Amino acid sequence: AEGLNLCTSGSATSCEECLLIHPKCAWCSKEEFGSTKSITSRCDFLQNLIANGCAGAIENPSSSINVVKNVPLSSKGSGQTHLDVTQIMPQKVALNLRPGDRTSFRVQVRQVEDYPVDLYYLMDLSLSMNDDLDNIRNLGTKLAEEMRKLTSNFRLGFGSFVDKNISPFSYTAPRYQNNPCIGYKLFPSCVPSFGFRHLLSLTDKVDRFNEEVQKQKVSRNRDAPEGGFDAILQAAVCKEKIGWRKEASHLLVFTTDDVPHIALDGKLGGLVQPHDGQCHLNEANEYSASSQLDYPSLALLGEKLAENNIHLIFAVTKSHYVLYKNFTALIPGTTVEILHKDSKNIIELIVKAYNSIRSKVELTVWDSPEDIGLTFTATCQDGLSYPGLRKCGDLKIGDTVSFEVAVEARSCPAEDISHAFTIKPAGFRDTLEVAVTYNCLCGCTSHAAPASGKCSGNGTYACGLCECDAGYLGAKCECEEGASGDMHHAMCREAEGKPLCSGRGECSCNQCLCYESEFGNIYGPFCECDDFSCARYKGVLCSGHGECHCGECKCHAGYIGDNCNCSTETDSCVSSDGQMCSGRGTCVCGKCQCTEPGAFGETCEKCPTCPGVCSTKRDCIECKLFNSGRLADNQTCQKHCKDEIITTVDVLETDDPNAILCAYPVNNCVMKFTYSELASGKSNLTVLKEPACSSAPSAVTIVLAVIGSVVLIGIILLGLWKLLVTIHDRREFDRFQSERSRARYEMASNPLYRKPISTHNVEFTFNKLNKSYNGTVD
Repeated sequence: AEGLNLCTSGSATSCEECLLIHPKCAWCSKEEFGSTKSITSRCDFLQNLIANGCAGAIENPSSSINVVKNVPLSSKGSGQTHLDVTQIMPQKVALNLRPGDRTSFRVQVRQVEDYPVDLYYLMDLSLSMNDDLDNIRNLGTKLAEEMRKLTSNFRLGFGSFVDKNISPFSYTAPRYQNNPCIGYKLFPSCVPSFGFRHLLSLTDKVDRFNEEVQKQKVSRNRDAPEGGFDAILQAAVCKEKIGWRKEASHLLVFTTDDVPHIALDGKLGGLVQPHDGQCHLNEANEYSASSQLDYPSLALLGEKLAENNIHLIFAVTKSHYVLYKNFTALIPGTTVEILHKDSKNIIELIVKAYNSIRSKVELTVWDSPEDIGLTFTATCQDGLSYPGLRKCGDLKIGDTVSFEVAVEARSCPAEDISHAFTIKPAGFRDTLEVAVTYNCLCGCTSHAAPASGKCSGNGTYACGLCECDAGYLGAKCECEEGASGDMHHAMCREAEGKPLCSGRGECSCNQCLCYESEFGNIYGPFCECDDFSCARYKGVLCSGHGECHCGECKCHAGYIGDNCNCSTETDSCVSSDGQMCSGRGTCVCGKCQCTEPGAFGETCEKCPTCPGVCSTKRDCIECKLFNSGRLADNQTCQKHCKDEIITTVDVLETDDPNAILCAYPVNNCVMKFTYSELASGKSNLTVLKEPACSSAPSAVTIVLAVIGSVVLIGIILLGLWKLLVTIHDRREFDRFQSERSRARYEMASNPLYRKPISTHNVEFTFNKLNKSYNGTVD
């Protein structure tokens, strides 16, 4: 194999040491094998040992798995014997692990139909919940009707809580002992405060639930937070008094309208003793340690709920939803729903939460040893594998999901002991028990021969080697310590004239015993090699990507170079669009060297002056602002556009010389944005809030424009016609004038001429002043 051989470079001096180096290392136990100068050659890869003639005498144990119990999954819950329902398969597995050798097995989980349900209703009876109490007085009957649509085997229980009856959490003055509501005008009468009170064990007689609820009265505490976590813990651990069945699904509904007290709050009342996680219900079914123990922590709650397979449902008002939602991340198997202020939606809430719980499966691990590594791969209803995931959601009742569990031992325990751990789905009673033993011993070790003749009678022969007794040395224990002489020195020189053992060891019995060094190991037949005299990069030997072997870096897979600082991997050079260095450079030693002018960034993805950059930024704008485009998937968008800072504006400024103006069409409009690079390496995109659109002309405008054009063209044509006629007339008149001026006759001699004045004689008679006149008028 090329590169460093981990097995031979590990300097293993025994079979057990060899097996710990790497799961692919094997040991040759053959007596005559390899060189007497080197014992490390016995530890090698299996194929190398076979090639060197060690077939049939090789120690190479591997991990194994044995399924001890594998009862098939059940299909239905109720109707079978109560403990016969199986929801996980297999139920018991035995593993024999060699360190580093990973083995895996498959686990199947099914939420069976008609599974029995135990529901314990835990209610806050502080004064603010008075209206809620009125609305749940007939809850039992209605809830049972709805739940029996989901299961034929349903039981219901009831408990209540307020807070610790000590100061400053409650009113403790003598006048408030029997009625803490004295002087409170809105509600002058209530019962004394109490921590937790178990009122009704789980029963299928739902009428008793209604009876108990109708008996209840609210109380009053001093501060806003309630003591609900005390009540949750007691309801979880007091299994016998609550009545939890082993064969049922356990639901604990916690209703409140305020925040809870948590661990260390008790110090305000002088309670310094942490909660012990035990049941403290007295004969009256009241929490007796309320005034002695602090409130429980979230970790303790989660542990006890998981131990007793209880699904906790937080039914809280909207104003406190976020707080309790954060609690669900810290308490596995917990859900939270919004409760109306008068609790009218409680039945709908419980059914919704139950369906949510039954729609998912999540594996949990209990008592996992520190030297055991576990990895999960989920295969859910879509048939796809999800590495690193141990839960599936969106399931229907009766669906089966599977998980591949890979187990690896990191080391061997100091003693020959075994370990065990448990895998269980959250909220299920079903478990998978896993027993682990360690395969750390070689078979040849059991055939060790003390004072063997193969070791000159001075040592124990085992696995092909002699383990010399005290005071003896040599491959066959043939020399005593301190023996020296020239006859032994010749075998300790690499060449004539070279120093003994390269000056880094002592020659004893033809063998070099190398000195110890604070820098690392010195080894080799002549102590000529070490694991610290190799090239370094930034002060790190072989760049941290290789092993130093006899002055030369043996690079790990994926690295080359004298100091192993050059990666052959190209994954880091692939840009978000899948191209190598965004198509603007080359990948050298795992890093992009940009060749396109103006390109920069880890994958040359930044290039304001490169063509096509606008289309790349457009994808990010579409997915981030409008949830559209080819990157519309949220995870894909976040991955590809994590460095884009997008700002929307009403008016786009284009006078920045460092900004590139881009535009693209959107539904007959144009979306414009500017793009620039920031010093932090991120991109600044400034985008118009709305695309720029030009309004389409109306039909009337088009008709008027056509008519106007026709009229204008007509006027122009008329003007041209008039101009031509005028020019023609003037030419004719000029010609007439010219001809007239050339005429030779006078008007007096013109035979056609007549005088314009004519004379006529007219006779008439008229009377004037009764007188007659006759005359002539010219």
